[in-house]
Amino acid sequence: MFKTIINAFKTPEIRKKILYTLLLLVVFRLGCYITIPMVDIVKLQATMNTYANSVTGMINMISGGAFSRLSIFAMSITPYITASIVIQLLGMVIPALERLTKEGGEEGRKKIDRYTKLVSLALALVEGLGIYFSYKSSGIFIENGALTGFVVVLSLVAGTSLLIWLGDKISSKGIGNGISMIIFAGIVSSLPQAVTSIVGLAFPDGVFSTVGLITAILTTLGVLLLVVGVVFVQQAERRVPVQYSKRVVGRRMVGAQNTHIPIKPAMASVLPIIFASAFMTFPAMIIQLFVSDIETKTGFLRVLYNLSIATSSSQVGWQYTIINAIIYLLLIVGFTYFYTYATFNPAEVANNIKQNGGFIPGIRAGKPTADYLSSVLSKILLFGGLFLSAIAILPMLARFTGLNTAFGGTSILIVVGVAIELGDQLQSQLVMRHYKGFLDK
Repeated sequence: MFKTIINAFKTPEIRKKILYTLLLLVVFRLGCYITIPMVDIVKLQATMNTYANSVTGMINMISGGAFSRLSIFAMSITPYITASIVIQLLGMVIPALERLTKEGGEEGRKKIDRYTKLVSLALALVEGLGIYFSYKSSGIFIENGALTGFVVVLSLVAGTSLLIWLGDKISSKGIGNGISMIIFAGIVSSLPQAVTSIVGLAFPDGVFSTVGLITAILTTLGVLLLVVGVVFVQQAERRVPVQYSKRVVGRRMVGAQNTHIPIKPAMASVLPIIFASAFMTFPAMIIQLFVSDIETKTGFLRVLYNLSIATSSSQVGWQYTIINAIIYLLLIVGFTYFYTYATFNPAEVANNIKQNGGFIPGIRAGKPTADYLSSVLSKILLFGGLFLSAIAILPMLARFTGLNTAFGGTSILIVVGVAIELGDQLQSQLVMRHYKGFLDK
């Protein structure tokens, strides 16, 4: 990996792309510290400390702390992620959109991208209004008039639009996927805080503690084991062998070929966790929007609110956390199956294999192949879904032991996934510029 980075900086074209990407990420980090207009900074800090572990945990993690500062990038890139998911789901039920996705080519991809950005702006507007009305009663705004609301919402929507533009520029002129790189930078920015917290375990109240040192070492080992596990599962794949018989293409005979279909247990990556987290925290967001003093209420709404925020809060009882963890696990496994089957259709793959004269050894072409692929996929996805659930749930349960979870499993999953993707792209860029032709000695 380090050799790849060194070689990348030695190549002028790749070095320019890396520096360009770093420059745009610096712009992103600077924007995270620019608070939107019409906000009282002192009251903002007090309010955010009160709701530090509430429903905004996932957004604040992705935005690199921008949400807790209510900066222009407070909503981060989440409206674009949600819009991408919506467009993908609509592509499954709207035939015209499905044809545009599969058969539209480059022009179709541009139209899909345009639709995604329009939906992103609409979602950003709704989310901006939600943020304004949610914190309007807390007194963090200097005034509560219509002009204040307009300025606040406009600033938030403009910040999200700028991030989408930065992501596009990174994808087209830089290194890596722009949206992934912005999320990566936001999460990694909390790494120094996490390291400081772990070191602080060994020095509680400024005094060295042997028990604290052991806790810090065990926490560090746990994080390292989690990273190794994520890398192992991300890179793991089940290779289903496929053989192609000899066939005539044009005027020549193409020989038999042996290949395979790679099926990964974490094919959906971190998306099931994001889906499940959004689903679990949605009731709390709605309740908080219409009931400003829910913290002082009792009854069904308070129970539903506590159950919803248990995903990201340690201020509720362990009963809520256990029930939340069970529902969370089922949702993650369910979304893992749903998203993977939406992107990998066994029947379509089996049909393509049959049309190209291929077959899986020991399996008849057509429907038996589709059934076999579905069986293999369902078993692998069960393991992948349970692994993602463990990554998301274990840090929740670890909060009751007093261990530091500032850099939790979801963060590690995103960071490792983006790092692997970035490394593969750097390697491919180097191969493109340093490959040897058949005339080279």
